[in-house]
This record gives sequence, structure tokens and C-alpha cells, in this order.
Amino acid sequence: MELERLDGFDDPSAKLEQYSTPAPIAAEVLHLAHSRGELEGRVVDLGCGTGVFAVGASLLGSDAIGVDVDPGALETARENASALGAGVEFILGDVEDLELEGDLVIQNPPFGAQSHGADRPFMERAMEAAPVAYSLHNAATRDFVRRHVETRGGRARVEGTYEFPIPRSHHFHRRDVGAVKVDLYRFESEDG
Repeated sequence: MELERLDGFDDPSAKLEQYSTPAPIAAEVLHLAHSRGELEGRVVDLGCGTGVFAVGASLLGSDAIGVDVDPGALETARENASALGAGVEFILGDVEDLELEGDLVIQNPPFGAQSHGADRPFMERAMEAAPVAYSLHNAATRDFVRRHVETRGGRARVEGTYEFPIPRSHHFHRRDVGAVKVDLYRFESEDG
């Protein structure tokens, strides 16, 4: 219920594929990680947008870091964290240029629909940054995601599939709310 109070994007970028992760989905992902004892360390939210995973992880006791390339999104994320009393470190930067380490990555990266391959750096950085990562991806790319992770020495297991609502926020959207099937993956390094 706390995550429902968070503000979304003021002016979402189509190029960055900025869509807010719905609070119920974020809460379910965080609950899964928490139930497995995986939120007990440093949690990194790559492409954090308005901060739903970073804020949620902080509220559950994690040392949370949110990273995003969009200063406006980070400002909203900071305001969201402040409103809920979450202690999150936010970093402005591109995932391809940052070297971060944590115990867990939780992310909802771009799906690569507007910028082909935009999802790849997020998958690669997630596997470099932590031994375990939870990552949301378009279900239509299931074979690609698994192959991409496995060719880099990791394992990718689908933990669940969600109907992800996409509200009309760009000129090319035809419906008030569309839906995309989204897989939640758990990535593990071979030695993780």
C-alpha cells in the first residue's frame, strides 16, 4: 500500500521506455526476494525511474541504491523516498558507464522496443553487479533473454508472468491502457 503512494513520471520518455512499474507488481517482486532472505544487503535498482524498487527495498531494511540516466526521474525518486522516509542513495548515470556492486539487483529495464538492444546493457550490468538479480522483460523475448544470460555465464529462470498495464503516454499509443505480458526473471551467476 505504501508503494501505491509513489508519484510516477511527469513527462515519460519514449526513447528511454519510461513506464512506472505498477506498485502491486513491485510489491510482489520485493516480497519474493524478501521471503528468500535476499534483501538483507545492498540492493541496486538499475534504471530506477521514479524509484519503486529502491524505495521498497529500503522500506524492507535494505541498503538501497537507485541508478538512472534521467535527472527528472531521479528528482521524482528522491521525492518519493523522502515522502515515505526511505533512505536511498540515488546516482545519476548510465548503467553502461557505472561500476556498482551489491548483493542483489532488482530492475525493470527498457524492453528494447523503441531502441533495439536497450535491454542488453541492463542484463549484463545486473550480472556483473550482484550474484542474483530480479529483472522484468517482455515475455515475447523469453528465448532471447535466456540465451543472452546463459552466453554470459549465468542462469535465467522465469519466476512469474504479469499483465503489465501500459497507459497512453505517447503519441503512438492507440488505447487508453494497453497490456504487455512481462516475465520476472531471476538471474544467477554460475558461482552464485
